[in-house]
Amino acid sequence: MTRPLNIAYSPCPNDTFVFDALAHGRVPGAPELAVTFADIDITNGMAERGEFDVLKVSYAVLPWVLKEYALLPCGGALGRGCGPLVLTREPGAAADLAGKTVAVPSERSTAYLLFRLWAAAEVPGGVGEIVVLPFHEIMPAVRDGKVDAGLVIHEARFTYQNYGLSCLADMGEHWEHTTGLPIPLGAIIAKRSLGEGALRGLAAAIRCSVLMAWDDPEASRPYVLEHAQEMDPKVADQHIGLYVNEFTADLGEDGYAAVRGLLTRAAAEGLVPPLGRDALSFV
Repeated sequence: MTRPLNIAYSPCPNDTFVFDALAHGRVPGAPELAVTFADIDITNGMAERGEFDVLKVSYAVLPWVLKEYALLPCGGALGRGCGPLVLTREPGAAADLAGKTVAVPSERSTAYLLFRLWAAAEVPGGVGEIVVLPFHEIMPAVRDGKVDAGLVIHEARFTYQNYGLSCLADMGEHWEHTTGLPIPLGAIIAKRSLGEGALRGLAAAIRCSVLMAWDDPEASRPYVLEHAQEMDPKVADQHIGLYVNEFTADLGEDGYAAVRGLLTRAAAEGLVPPLGRDALSFV
């Protein structure tokens, strides 16, 4: 009897929606999963330590982990109009961030990489101190004046006005305007040591789980809401609608171009190690 695959992904609605059918044994012939829930900053560290068979991670962490892990061509999060936001207490301009303190969810996150590329172009002299905070603490910290600005992701796009905050800049808009490509956010990776056959089977099972979720969205709803951390169901639906799209089913040419473009630009700025020529290739 083969052991379950150890997988870690976030409790966010897009991940639970994508993996519901697979996690609950409804995908025919799919491997059994042993699921751990962890925020993206935690899973990024897990990947760097090689701790799980399968992980949802930031695309930004790929240059450090692709020797041990393969990027799967499905299950992740890319899209348009879904980029991280820089929030402040008062409306302002990008230049106002010069020398200021900015809270971010992780220094190895794609959000932070997009922020660094944006700030290099838009903030003369650069920002000041970077403070890493858990995602759910960032908006309260900005609201309460503990930091000057915050970089937020996910459902914060729909809820930041509830904290009385203003959107200073949209990292996704900047990325799309300068590249024309979708915004790469979260990737699904699996250990190369599982073997080519297992990796292909896993990718097919994840793609099937995505299609099953689209065919019957209500089937995943209990799993989504159970782990949505008291999120309003309408916000959860918006979250899924934004982050689960054609790139979740298949990265495709534009998806791979977006990932390669992000990591190539970041390497040119000295933010990540350069990628090998075939580093993103699936088995």
